Amino acid sequence: MHVVTGKGGTGKTTVAAALALALAEDGRRTLLVEVEGRQGLAQLFDTDPLPHEERKIAAAPGGGEVLALAIDVEQALLEYLEMFYRVGRAGKALRKLGAIDFATTIAPGLRDVLLTGRAIEAVKRKTGDVPVYDAVVMDAPPTGRITRFLNVNTELAGLARFGPIHNQAQSVMRQLKSPQTAVHLVTLLEEMPTQETVDGAAELTAAGLPVGGVFVNMVRPSLLDEAALEAAAGGHRADVATALDGLVGGGDAPSDELVDALLDQAREHAQRVVLEREQRSAVREMGRPWYELPLLADGVDTGGLYALATELRRQGVA
Repeated sequence: MHVVTGKGGTGKTTVAAALALALAEDGRRTLLVEVEGRQGLAQLFDTDPLPHEERKIAAAPGGGEVLALAIDVEQALLEYLEMFYRVGRAGKALRKLGAIDFATTIAPGLRDVLLTGRAIEAVKRKTGDVPVYDAVVMDAPPTGRITRFLNVNTELAGLARFGPIHNQAQSVMRQLKSPQTAVHLVTLLEEMPTQETVDGAAELTAAGLPVGGVFVNMVRPSLLDEAALEAAAGGHRADVATALDGLVGGGDAPSDELVDALLDQAREHAQRVVLEREQRSAVREMGRPWYELPLLADGVDTGGLYALATELRRQGVA
Protein backbone atom coordinates (compact mmCIF):
# COMPACT_ATOMS: atom_id res chain seq x y z
CA MET A 1 0.00 0.00 0.00
CA HIS A 2 1.40 3.36 -1.08
CA VAL A 3 0.02 6.40 0.74
CA VAL A 4 0.85 9.66 -1.06
CA THR A 5 0.75 12.94 0.85
CA GLY A 6 2.18 16.42 0.39
CA LYS A 7 1.61 20.08 1.10
CA GLY A 8 -1.24 21.61 -0.87
CA GLY A 9 -0.09 22.77 -4.29
CA THR A 10 2.77 20.29 -4.62
CA GLY A 11 0.85 18.04 -7.02
CA LYS A 12 0.36 15.00 -4.77
CA THR A 13 -2.67 13.82 -6.76
CA THR A 14 -0.64 13.95 -9.97
CA VAL A 15 2.19 12.01 -8.34
CA ALA A 16 -0.24 9.42 -6.95
CA ALA A 17 -1.71 8.89 -10.42
CA ALA A 18 1.72 8.62 -12.08
CA LEU A 19 2.88 6.21 -9.37
CA ALA A 20 -0.16 4.00 -9.93
CA LEU A 21 0.60 3.88 -13.65
CA ALA A 22 4.26 3.08 -13.02
CA LEU A 23 3.38 0.26 -10.63
CA ALA A 24 0.91 -1.21 -13.14
CA GLU A 25 3.40 -1.74 -15.96
CA ASP A 26 4.37 -5.19 -17.20
CA GLY A 27 0.98 -6.80 -16.62
CA ARG A 28 0.44 -5.71 -13.05
CA ARG A 29 -2.79 -4.41 -11.55
CA THR A 30 -3.04 -1.39 -9.27
CA LEU A 31 -5.89 0.35 -7.49
CA LEU A 32 -5.90 4.14 -7.13
CA VAL A 33 -7.95 5.40 -4.18
CA GLU A 34 -9.26 8.90 -3.53
CA VAL A 35 -10.42 9.81 -0.01
CA GLU A 36 -11.01 13.57 -0.05
CA GLY A 37 -14.03 13.73 -2.34
CA ARG A 38 -12.46 16.22 -4.77
CA GLN A 39 -12.63 13.98 -7.87
CA GLY A 40 -9.14 15.15 -8.78
CA LEU A 41 -8.22 11.76 -10.21
CA ALA A 42 -11.19 11.77 -12.58
CA GLN A 43 -10.07 15.16 -13.90
CA LEU A 44 -6.51 13.97 -14.43
CA PHE A 45 -7.61 10.91 -16.39
CA ASP A 46 -10.35 12.88 -18.18
CA THR A 47 -13.04 10.46 -17.13
CA ASP A 48 -16.44 10.57 -15.45
CA PRO A 49 -16.52 11.15 -11.66
CA LEU A 50 -15.27 8.09 -9.84
CA PRO A 51 -17.86 5.96 -8.06
CA HIS A 52 -17.54 4.17 -4.72
CA GLU A 53 -16.95 0.95 -6.67
CA GLU A 54 -13.69 0.09 -8.41
CA ARG A 55 -13.56 0.98 -12.09
CA LYS A 56 -10.83 0.65 -14.71
CA ILE A 57 -9.54 4.07 -15.76
CA ALA A 58 -6.27 3.39 -17.57
CA ALA A 59 -4.13 0.74 -19.25
CA ALA A 60 -0.41 0.55 -18.56
CA PRO A 61 2.38 -0.52 -20.93
CA GLY A 62 2.94 -4.26 -20.95
CA GLY A 63 -0.68 -5.20 -20.36
CA GLY A 64 -1.17 -3.71 -16.91
CA GLU A 65 -4.21 -1.81 -15.75
CA VAL A 66 -5.18 0.85 -13.22
CA LEU A 67 -8.52 0.79 -11.45
CA ALA A 68 -9.79 3.59 -9.23
CA LEU A 69 -12.51 4.55 -6.82
CA ALA A 70 -13.50 7.53 -4.70
CA ILE A 71 -14.39 6.25 -1.24
CA ASP A 72 -17.74 7.58 -0.06
CA VAL A 73 -17.80 7.76 3.74
CA GLU A 74 -21.55 7.32 3.96
CA GLN A 75 -21.53 4.23 1.77
CA ALA A 76 -18.50 2.83 3.59
CA LEU A 77 -20.27 3.20 6.95
CA LEU A 78 -23.37 1.47 5.64
CA GLU A 79 -21.21 -1.40 4.37
CA TYR A 80 -19.50 -1.57 7.75
CA LEU A 81 -22.82 -1.60 9.65
CA GLU A 82 -24.17 -4.30 7.37
CA MET A 83 -21.02 -6.39 7.82
CA PHE A 84 -20.97 -6.28 11.61
CA TYR A 85 -24.56 -5.46 12.61
CA ARG A 86 -26.71 -6.66 9.70
CA VAL A 87 -28.66 -3.41 9.56
CA GLY A 88 -30.12 -4.17 6.14
CA ARG A 89 -32.91 -1.74 5.26
CA ALA A 90 -32.31 0.20 8.46
CA GLY A 91 -29.29 1.72 6.74
CA LYS A 92 -31.54 3.77 4.47
CA ALA A 93 -33.39 5.09 7.50
CA LEU A 94 -30.09 6.06 9.13
CA ARG A 95 -29.15 7.96 6.01
CA LYS A 96 -32.44 9.85 5.91
CA LEU A 97 -32.21 10.72 9.58
CA GLY A 98 -28.72 12.10 9.13
CA ALA A 99 -27.31 9.61 11.63
CA ILE A 100 -24.33 8.85 9.42
CA ASP A 101 -23.24 12.50 9.18
CA PHE A 102 -23.78 12.81 12.90
CA ALA A 103 -21.65 9.76 13.68
CA THR A 104 -18.72 10.80 11.52
CA THR A 105 -18.88 14.40 12.76
CA ILE A 106 -18.74 13.62 16.47
CA ALA A 107 -16.16 10.90 15.88
CA PRO A 108 -13.82 12.04 13.07
CA GLY A 109 -11.56 9.09 13.89
CA LEU A 110 -14.39 6.80 12.78
CA ARG A 111 -14.45 8.55 9.41
CA ASP A 112 -10.73 7.93 8.96
CA VAL A 113 -11.09 4.26 9.97
CA LEU A 114 -13.74 3.84 7.29
CA LEU A 115 -11.61 5.53 4.62
CA THR A 116 -8.38 3.69 5.39
CA GLY A 117 -10.21 0.45 6.12
CA ARG A 118 -11.81 0.41 2.66
CA ALA A 119 -8.39 0.80 1.03
CA ILE A 120 -6.81 -1.86 3.25
CA GLU A 121 -9.59 -4.28 2.40
CA ALA A 122 -8.49 -3.98 -1.24
CA VAL A 123 -4.87 -4.63 -0.22
CA LYS A 124 -5.85 -7.86 1.54
CA ARG A 125 -8.39 -9.10 -0.98
CA LYS A 126 -7.42 -12.30 -2.80
CA THR A 127 -8.69 -14.61 -5.47
CA GLY A 128 -7.65 -17.95 -4.05
CA ASP A 129 -4.12 -17.33 -2.84
CA VAL A 130 -3.39 -14.54 -5.32
CA PRO A 131 -3.87 -10.87 -4.32
CA VAL A 132 -6.39 -9.06 -6.51
CA TYR A 133 -4.06 -6.03 -6.68
CA ASP A 134 -0.30 -5.85 -6.90
CA ALA A 135 -0.42 -2.41 -5.31
CA VAL A 136 -2.91 0.06 -3.86
CA VAL A 137 -2.10 3.78 -4.12
CA MET A 138 -3.98 6.25 -1.93
CA ASP A 139 -4.20 9.94 -2.74
CA ALA A 140 -4.23 10.92 0.93
CA PRO A 141 -4.85 14.19 2.84
CA PRO A 142 -2.11 16.85 2.97
CA THR A 143 1.02 16.51 5.08
CA GLY A 144 -0.36 18.68 7.87
CA ARG A 145 -3.16 16.14 8.52
CA ILE A 146 -1.60 12.87 7.41
CA THR A 147 -0.35 11.56 10.77
CA ARG A 148 -3.67 12.15 12.46
CA PHE A 149 -5.49 10.63 9.49
CA LEU A 150 -3.42 7.45 9.58
CA ASN A 151 -3.06 7.14 13.35
CA VAL A 152 -6.68 6.01 13.71
CA ASN A 153 -6.05 3.87 16.77
CA THR A 154 -5.12 6.93 18.84
CA GLU A 155 -8.03 8.95 17.49
CA LEU A 156 -10.55 6.26 18.47
CA ALA A 157 -8.98 5.35 21.81
CA GLY A 158 -11.51 7.35 23.81
CA LEU A 159 -14.47 6.28 21.67
CA ALA A 160 -14.20 2.52 21.36
CA ARG A 161 -12.11 0.44 23.74
CA PHE A 162 -13.58 -2.88 22.58
CA GLY A 163 -16.02 -4.33 20.07
CA PRO A 164 -16.09 -4.29 16.24
CA ILE A 165 -15.01 -0.65 15.84
CA HIS A 166 -12.05 -1.18 18.15
CA ASN A 167 -11.08 -4.38 16.34
CA GLN A 168 -11.37 -2.66 12.97
CA ALA A 169 -9.11 0.15 14.13
CA GLN A 170 -6.57 -2.37 15.42
CA SER A 171 -6.62 -4.21 12.09
CA VAL A 172 -6.15 -0.95 10.18
CA MET A 173 -3.20 0.07 12.34
CA ARG A 174 -1.49 -3.31 11.95
CA GLN A 175 -1.57 -2.89 8.19
CA LEU A 176 -0.54 0.77 8.22
CA LYS A 177 2.47 0.06 10.44
CA SER A 178 3.52 -3.07 8.59
CA PRO A 179 6.32 -3.38 5.99
CA GLN A 180 3.57 -3.66 3.36
CA THR A 181 2.81 0.07 3.69
CA ALA A 182 4.85 3.13 2.72
CA VAL A 183 3.88 6.77 3.21
CA HIS A 184 5.43 8.86 0.44
CA LEU A 185 5.83 12.63 0.64
CA VAL A 186 5.55 15.02 -2.31
CA THR A 187 7.38 18.34 -2.26
CA LEU A 188 8.67 21.15 -4.42
CA LEU A 189 12.14 22.67 -4.34
CA GLU A 190 10.82 25.55 -2.29
CA GLU A 191 11.45 26.38 1.35
CA MET A 192 7.97 25.92 2.84
CA PRO A 193 7.04 22.63 1.12
CA THR A 194 10.48 21.19 1.86
CA GLN A 195 10.31 22.13 5.55
CA GLU A 196 6.80 20.68 5.82
CA THR A 197 8.07 17.49 4.21
CA VAL A 198 10.94 17.21 6.69
CA ASP A 199 8.59 17.88 9.61
CA GLY A 200 5.96 15.49 8.25
CA ALA A 201 8.45 12.66 7.90
CA ALA A 202 9.62 13.20 11.49
CA GLU A 203 6.04 13.22 12.76
CA LEU A 204 5.16 10.03 10.89
CA THR A 205 8.27 8.31 12.21
CA ALA A 206 7.46 9.36 15.77
CA ALA A 207 4.00 7.83 15.37
CA GLY A 208 5.52 4.55 14.17
CA LEU A 209 4.24 4.95 10.62
CA PRO A 210 6.54 3.80 7.78
CA VAL A 211 7.93 6.65 5.68
CA GLY A 212 8.70 5.70 2.08
CA GLY A 213 10.21 7.98 -0.55
CA VAL A 214 10.25 11.71 -1.25
CA PHE A 215 8.94 12.80 -4.64
CA VAL A 216 10.33 16.17 -5.74
CA ASN A 217 7.74 17.43 -8.20
CA MET A 218 7.71 20.12 -10.91
CA VAL A 219 11.50 20.36 -11.21
CA ARG A 220 12.61 23.04 -13.67
CA PRO A 221 15.89 22.73 -15.57
CA SER A 222 18.68 25.26 -15.20
CA LEU A 223 18.75 27.43 -18.30
CA LEU A 224 22.31 28.69 -17.79
CA ASP A 225 25.65 26.98 -17.42
CA GLU A 226 27.72 27.34 -14.27
CA ALA A 227 29.70 30.32 -15.57
CA ALA A 228 26.56 32.28 -16.44
CA LEU A 229 24.90 31.33 -13.14
CA GLU A 230 27.92 32.50 -11.15
CA ALA A 231 28.11 35.74 -13.07
CA ALA A 232 24.38 36.39 -12.70
CA ALA A 233 24.40 35.57 -8.98
CA GLY A 234 27.32 37.99 -8.48
CA GLY A 235 25.65 40.70 -10.55
CA HIS A 236 28.80 41.48 -12.56
CA ARG A 237 27.57 43.20 -15.67
CA ALA A 238 30.59 42.58 -17.86
CA ASP A 239 30.72 38.90 -16.90
CA VAL A 240 27.02 38.51 -17.64
CA ALA A 241 27.40 40.16 -21.03
CA THR A 242 30.20 37.74 -21.90
CA ALA A 243 28.43 34.69 -20.52
CA LEU A 244 25.21 35.53 -22.35
CA ASP A 245 26.84 36.57 -25.61
CA GLY A 246 26.23 33.19 -27.19
CA LEU A 247 22.53 33.30 -26.35
CA VAL A 248 21.70 36.42 -28.37
CA GLY A 249 23.29 35.30 -31.63
CA GLY A 250 24.80 37.41 -34.39
CA GLY A 251 28.26 38.81 -34.62
CA ASP A 252 27.67 42.12 -32.84
CA ALA A 253 27.90 42.54 -29.09
CA PRO A 254 24.51 42.73 -27.37
CA SER A 255 23.17 46.21 -26.68
CA ASP A 256 23.25 47.71 -23.20
CA GLU A 257 19.45 47.53 -23.00
CA LEU A 258 19.43 43.85 -23.87
CA VAL A 259 22.21 43.08 -21.39
CA ASP A 260 20.33 44.93 -18.64
CA ALA A 261 17.11 43.01 -19.34
CA LEU A 262 18.96 39.71 -19.51
CA LEU A 263 20.85 40.56 -16.34
CA ASP A 264 17.60 41.05 -14.39
CA GLN A 265 16.19 37.76 -15.63
CA ALA A 266 19.46 35.91 -15.15
CA ARG A 267 19.81 37.20 -11.59
CA GLU A 268 16.30 35.97 -10.71
CA HIS A 269 17.01 32.63 -12.36
CA ALA A 270 20.34 32.25 -10.53
CA GLN A 271 18.72 33.03 -7.19
CA ARG A 272 16.06 30.39 -7.85
CA VAL A 273 18.68 27.79 -8.81
CA VAL A 274 20.65 28.49 -5.62
CA LEU A 275 17.49 28.13 -3.51
CA GLU A 276 16.51 24.91 -5.27
CA ARG A 277 19.96 23.44 -4.66
CA GLU A 278 19.63 24.23 -0.96
CA GLN A 279 16.22 22.54 -0.81
CA ARG A 280 17.52 19.54 -2.77
CA SER A 281 20.28 19.14 -0.19
CA ALA A 282 17.68 19.25 2.59
CA VAL A 283 15.72 16.48 0.86
CA ARG A 284 18.85 14.36 0.46
CA GLU A 285 19.71 14.81 4.14
CA MET A 286 16.41 13.11 5.04
CA GLY A 287 18.06 9.83 4.05
CA ARG A 288 15.00 8.58 2.16
CA PRO A 289 14.75 7.34 -1.43
CA TRP A 290 13.97 10.35 -3.56
CA TYR A 291 12.72 10.87 -7.08
CA GLU A 292 12.48 13.95 -9.28
CA LEU A 293 9.67 14.68 -11.71
CA PRO A 294 9.95 17.47 -14.29
CA LEU A 295 7.62 20.41 -14.62
CA LEU A 296 5.38 19.74 -17.62
CA ALA A 297 5.38 22.90 -19.71
CA ASP A 298 1.93 22.27 -21.17
CA GLY A 299 0.34 21.22 -17.88
CA VAL A 300 -0.71 17.76 -16.76
CA ASP A 301 -2.95 15.72 -19.03
CA THR A 302 -3.25 11.98 -19.58
CA GLY A 303 -0.22 11.95 -21.86
CA GLY A 304 1.73 13.85 -19.23
CA LEU A 305 0.81 11.26 -16.61
CA TYR A 306 2.24 8.48 -18.77
CA ALA A 307 5.40 10.51 -19.27
CA LEU A 308 5.77 11.00 -15.52
CA ALA A 309 5.14 7.28 -14.93
CA THR A 310 7.88 6.43 -17.42
CA GLU A 311 10.24 8.77 -15.57
CA LEU A 312 9.42 7.11 -12.26
CA ARG A 313 10.13 3.70 -13.77
CA ARG A 314 13.43 5.00 -15.12
CA GLN A 315 14.41 6.11 -11.64
CA GLY A 316 13.59 2.69 -10.21
CA VAL A 317 10.40 3.45 -8.31
CA ALA A 318 8.82 0.13 -9.36
